[in-house]
Amino acid sequence: MDPSHPFLSFEGIVINTPFYSSFTLPNATERERERNQKNKPTRDHVLPHHLTHHYTIAMVEPKSRTVGDTERSWCRAVRGGTGIAVLAFRTSIPPDISMLQTSLRTLQTSHPILRSRLQTNATTFSFLTSPTPSINILTLTLPTNVTDPLTHILELELNRNTWHDSTTEENVFFATLYAGPSTNTWVVALRLHVSACDRTTALLLLRELFTLVEENNNKSLINQYPQEATSLAIEDLLPRGKGKKPMWTRGLELLKYSLNSFRLTNLKFVDAKNPRFSQVVRLELNQNDTKEVLAGCKLSGIKLCGALVAAGLMAVHCSKRSSRKYGVVTLTDCRSSLEPSLTDKFGFYHSAILNSHEMKGGETLWDLAKRTYEAFANSKKCNKHFSDMADLNFLMCKAIENPGLTPSSSLRTSIMSVFEDTVFDNGGKKQREIGVEDYMGCASVHGVGPSIAIFDTIRDESLDCLCVYPTPLHSREQMIEFVEKMKVILIEATKTCKK
Repeated sequence: MDPSHPFLSFEGIVINTPFYSSFTLPNATERERERNQKNKPTRDHVLPHHLTHHYTIAMVEPKSRTVGDTERSWCRAVRGGTGIAVLAFRTSIPPDISMLQTSLRTLQTSHPILRSRLQTNATTFSFLTSPTPSINILTLTLPTNVTDPLTHILELELNRNTWHDSTTEENVFFATLYAGPSTNTWVVALRLHVSACDRTTALLLLRELFTLVEENNNKSLINQYPQEATSLAIEDLLPRGKGKKPMWTRGLELLKYSLNSFRLTNLKFVDAKNPRFSQVVRLELNQNDTKEVLAGCKLSGIKLCGALVAAGLMAVHCSKRSSRKYGVVTLTDCRSSLEPSLTDKFGFYHSAILNSHEMKGGETLWDLAKRTYEAFANSKKCNKHFSDMADLNFLMCKAIENPGLTPSSSLRTSIMSVFEDTVFDNGGKKQREIGVEDYMGCASVHGVGPSIAIFDTIRDESLDCLCVYPTPLHSREQMIEFVEKMKVILIEATKTCKK
């Protein structure tokens, strides 16, 4: 073994001690104990002033596992720019860097995937999980000439691709503090590889971090987050039989997906030639409008994602003279359906369902929302989030390999993506008490993916959606107009709901 290896195990270290004893570490194996007993010094071995003391230092080596198929797809997608997850929060109180770093390392200790490195070679990817946390906070200066520092930093981090051309090992978790003392503004940005961090993981990470900071790294609180076992890939936890289908059926499904993709309509492309990066537009509703939209969803027997999809489709399809089909991807958290079921496990445990919806013009929001949501719900009842997992991973990788298979080599696979379940966060008061004024969280989409990815949260009873899109494929002006149309459609629909 290479003696320079950072996790090398050392055996047979000799130290002189002023007493008769032999010492073995608690984790030593039976064989090591026998060897130490054999080496126990006797009177014949006594030196004038010291005794030779033998013991074994068994330092833990990093654990390694090959990524699963879904994680592998994300590893390939991230190289092109899709799947860089960022959590950023703004504070007017200068963070205690030492305390913040301690908090992040506590989270790394509790959740092994956060202290992993992504090991890459020509054909495979592996997670190499270190036995010890090691994250260090990078400190940079916050630009003084930006009007919205939080959005500016979020977009900056979404386009910092550490994994773009990595051929060895890279961490999956980075932290940066952007300091602006002259403006009394500081922004903390956490950047993660999506193969190790889905939206549920990001939410839990932020909540646990805020709790640790609030309690000033209280040791009794830290013990509430016991160390997880090393994570498994989602494919290793699928319910028996639900992830499999006959070869001929899989072939037909792949053909169906491929043919349908050529029939789907895309949002108009502004510039399909130049290199892309991710930008964000925010869609916000006040408490009253949010309450009315949720009431409409409840009355229609659907989740909020159905209303968001309907508003998006109505915003993009303005013509009443033609019929067109649009693809929508809905991401669903599979943790509760896995075997064994997971609750707060960190990692990537989401799956996707792709539905196509025909728009003829003249649709009303609630009728369309019900139709689109039921299409998704029926697909989920048929376990397509499990049975089609391999198909969608395969098609995503094929699009990455052959961009020409997508319209204008745009790498767009759908018009939009949404999450089945909305995040509810009523912790604004506590967050403000620790100095957190605002936060944002989403992932990049400028590689393969939708034209617009919606990350929805209801924060203190107000809807707050981050809409991420690839530019210059789509322009900011185009997306602001699109999002404003969605907002108007949602608000107008609440009036009909009241009637």
